[in-house]
Amino acid sequence: MRLSPADLGVPLGERATVVQFSSTFCAPCRSTRYVVERAVATTDGVAYADLDVADHLALGERLGIDVTPTVLVLDAVGQVVRRATGVPRLAQLRSALDAASSAVPST
Repeated sequence: MRLSPADLGVPLGERATVVQFSSTFCAPCRSTRYVVERAVATTDGVAYADLDVADHLALGERLGIDVTPTVLVLDAVGQVVRRATGVPRLAQLRSALDAASSAVPST
């Protein structure tokens, strides 16, 4: 599945984009946000979109988001290359970003 800046409300990163689906009542979402913000701040060319699933119901349904937090890692063209639920470890997210950065974009 490929996502566009119109889907996310932010431009795609040059190397990768991290999309976090959260909800306002989700305590693990706050921890996830911290991990994602740290990974994005220390990795060049990565964009971040934190989406409240209640405000993006159609996109959440399209992507099969049924639990928060859910984190998607997209490559440079918006293709989903990794998906995880729960709070990721920083090393896991960095590994996913490396994988997304080295993914061969499909047209």
